[in-house]
Amino acid sequence: MRIAEDIILAPVVTEKSADQSLDGKYTFKVAKDATKVDIRNAVEQLFNVKVLKVNTINYDGKKKRVGVHQGKTASWKKAIVKIDKSPGSTSYLKKGGKEELINKKYKSSIEEFGFVQ
Repeated sequence: MRIAEDIILAPVVTEKSADQSLDGKYTFKVAKDATKVDIRNAVEQLFNVKVLKVNTINYDGKKKRVGVHQGKTASWKKAIVKIDKSPGSTSYLKKGGKEELINKKYKSSIEEFGFVQ
């Protein structure tokens, strides 16, 4: 089993990702072999938030040329993670019709992402 720091490599901070963070969507560079379940568990463990949805995008390396030398940039994987912005308490009925209230202990944003909302 891999640890969360091996799965989430770095945040991707662009104008678009900064705008999406207001809606609860955060963008990360992740390991190429990480699955959506791995990414969900890693984000929940690292940042103590509730993940609702994970979208992933694979980027192929581009051909680059410097003078007569030709090479290729590295391929990488990006994940857009949507978190629960309103982790309020929920209630349900227990056996016997008694109502029980559960407080969710999650944060509503990721402050370590690199910018303030």
